[in-house]
Amino acid sequence: MKISIALDLGDGPYTVTTNLYAVVAWERKYKRRASELANGVGVEDLAYMAYEASKAAKIVVPALFDDFVKQLVSLDVVGQEATNPTTGEPTDED
Repeated sequence: MKISIALDLGDGPYTVTTNLYAVVAWERKYKRRASELANGVGVEDLAYMAYEASKAAKIVVPALFDDFVKQLVSLDVVGQEATNPTTGEPTDED
């Protein structure tokens, strides 16, 4: 699952995209499965994945997640890619 998240820590906006590591780190921390995100995703969930994705992208963030959240000015999902996208059903034209 890849989620593009636009965020601002007060130094100007930037966008990160989650990777498998960020999602696994989220699962480990919150003891939930990524499939549960289909039922709704909280701001803390998005913030944690943005935190991990930022670190993976070598963007300097506070060492503690809570300090990262305290600095957040904005956080918005700007795109999402399904893990296993499906193709449409064949038609007579295919």
